[in-house]
Amino acid sequence: MSAIRLLVLGAVRQHGRAHGYQVRNDLEYWGAHEWSNAKPGSIYHALKQMAKQGLLLAHEIAPSTAGGPPRTEYEITEAGTGEFLDLLRSNLVSYDQRPDMLTAAIGFIVELPRDEVIDLLKQRVRSIEDWRGSVTEHYIPEDGPEQLGHIGEIMNYWVHTADGGVEWAHGLIRRIEGGAYTFAGEGDPFVGVLAEGEENPYATGEPHAEDDH
Repeated sequence: MSAIRLLVLGAVRQHGRAHGYQVRNDLEYWGAHEWSNAKPGSIYHALKQMAKQGLLLAHEIAPSTAGGPPRTEYEITEAGTGEFLDLLRSNLVSYDQRPDMLTAAIGFIVELPRDEVIDLLKQRVRSIEDWRGSVTEHYIPEDGPEQLGHIGEIMNYWVHTADGGVEWAHGLIRRIEGGAYTFAGEGDPFVGVLAEGEENPYATGEPHAEDDH
């Protein structure tokens, strides 16, 4: 599964209502175009598809006083919110998804209650440790990769990936348990979206052909 679905739903949800260029601007601001497939064409396609699927509601608004065609603004629906939260929770727990899926989920962790995020991350750790255990049934990390020829380097990579994932998750759990960040129900969260007209220092270029409709 691609991260674009989670990213677009989350960006629209944070704005309340947003047009395509706002969503694109936010995702570029987060650097999503570098670590996911959140390119302009994919973003606009996802907005239109999810509107057809009932996850987003499309509103056609009047053109600006400067002229131009009407612009479409999108609003997340109840079904869209359910899909967003399901994707967020599943990708915080799952250890075998693409890296962009976990990265996207991290960007929205404050949309959930603090205790729930801690529980989901602990589930993630248990899943990684179980997976590491299955790898090391046939591979002894202390003996080094040479024990299996160059194929042992595959096992070595898996073990290091598992260990790094557990270390990272434990660190995040400690920070959250220590009071870091503002989670759902705790007050005003960190605002990670750009205001209308705010300059994006990480913009990749000119507006897309579909930015105004």
